[in-house]
Amino acid sequence: MRRRDFIGAATTSAILAAPGITRAESAKVLKFRPVGDLAALDPAWAGARPTRNHGYMVYDMLYGMDEDLVVRPQMAAGHAIDDDGKRWVITLREGLRFHDGAPVLARDVVSSVKRFCARDTFGQALMAATDEIAAPDDRRVVFRLKRPFPHLAQALAGGSSLTPCIMPARLAETDPFKQVTEVVGSGPFRFLANEHMAGHRAVYERFAGYVPRPDGKTSFLAGPKRVHFDRVEWAIIPDAATTAAALRSGEIDWWEVVAADFVPMMRADPNLQVSTGKFQTAIGLMKFNQLHPPFDNLAVRRVMLGVIDQAAAMQAVAGDDPKEWVDRIGLFGPGMPLANDAGIEVMTGPRDPGKAKRDLAAAGYRGEPIVFLDPADIGELHALSLVGADALRQAGFNVEVVSLDFGTVVRRRLNRETPAKGGWNVTCTLMDSAYAFTPPGLFPLRGNGAGGSWGWSVSPRIEELLQIWYDAPDLAGEKAVCRELQMALWNDVPYIPMGQYSQQTAYRRTIKDMPIGFPLFYGVRPA
Repeated sequence: MRRRDFIGAATTSAILAAPGITRAESAKVLKFRPVGDLAALDPAWAGARPTRNHGYMVYDMLYGMDEDLVVRPQMAAGHAIDDDGKRWVITLREGLRFHDGAPVLARDVVSSVKRFCARDTFGQALMAATDEIAAPDDRRVVFRLKRPFPHLAQALAGGSSLTPCIMPARLAETDPFKQVTEVVGSGPFRFLANEHMAGHRAVYERFAGYVPRPDGKTSFLAGPKRVHFDRVEWAIIPDAATTAAALRSGEIDWWEVVAADFVPMMRADPNLQVSTGKFQTAIGLMKFNQLHPPFDNLAVRRVMLGVIDQAAAMQAVAGDDPKEWVDRIGLFGPGMPLANDAGIEVMTGPRDPGKAKRDLAAAGYRGEPIVFLDPADIGELHALSLVGADALRQAGFNVEVVSLDFGTVVRRRLNRETPAKGGWNVTCTLMDSAYAFTPPGLFPLRGNGAGGSWGWSVSPRIEELLQIWYDAPDLAGEKAVCRELQMALWNDVPYIPMGQYSQQTAYRRTIKDMPIGFPLFYGVRPA
């Protein structure tokens, strides 16, 4: 199935009628079109892309990952390790302040780390290895570990969809399973809550009290975070044609992910630059909700391994040019340090819907309706969803597609109720390679059931292998574990990869020094 089967012809003109979009009169204002609405404000609670991008603007972290995937101190001035690797002492940089003017203290960090680790896969493993995390004074955070945890700094460096943000203790002490809606960070931008219009725009201003690191270079999530714009405005524009017209006319400066149909137009415009990069790729996937039938049944989930066609899914999302996408995708995309081909033949053999129907009936499925969530306002996700829903129907499922805006899907997929009471059965989404380069960065992989991320997969084998990876002494050991993890993916099927494609970002040549990875608004400057 090709993209043109799902998406109508592009509109040749557009009326700029979206609320909150006005022509910038100052070079110090950056106007940005994100992939979707900022539906959740707490980046330690929700891992949706807009929430993550918002998080790295507003909050700072103890550590950051550079573009070579090396962990660097960020809010931390440094750390010392003793007691045979079982005691870490992290010292905070001087001059750190929250947006409300209060100093960042070690007790804020302790509360923030505990809250983040309660939700995050990597963080949960760190806490399982920790006897105590304490703040003996205002600038030192001490981890006392049950056993050495060599990945401690990496766990706190932003290697997953959730953001290890540091917030005031009064907010960080909120139940980690409830969203914090008051946004007080210590990052390079302040969130202007009084100008936020859900579904229309989000606004940020440069935080004058932010003190960048004095050393190193800006590189992905690490180094000095220097801001060159006084204000950043996110414009939630409802369709791609309107966005394309706004970018070409200068109404906006930057389009986060260009819809595939509009890439040739953007490339032909001399005022625009279109680019991609090693972290600007995404893996499509089908995620199952294992709390409720029928996908609590392993045999039912396995049926879809013989039906999903990764090439067809990527053609629908990214077009016919094979340079823009790849199939034969397992846990990781090509080029990532831990990528492997273990068991990949399960996704590359002949697709056989007839066999799938027979296997589905043998598994006990009797035509019960399944609720499929479709984020219809994001072209790539909508195209992926249409392929996914079609594959489910080919396999013999009675599919009820519920088309919603992305923000509503983000909220609904956290609902643990039955589908009849507002829950769901299956959905398709994208996983950014900007954090999907280690097992804990793969948010849908976890197998700890109700304690895990949405979908609530159960797999004791995956949990066992994750722990072995945390204890791996070197890269060779990590690679060996990841081959076994990929086999466990095919065996237990918490989700199914649907291929990887390159995402194109487009911006006006009036701005430069664009980030590697996802949108990071420090470092970007007027040309």
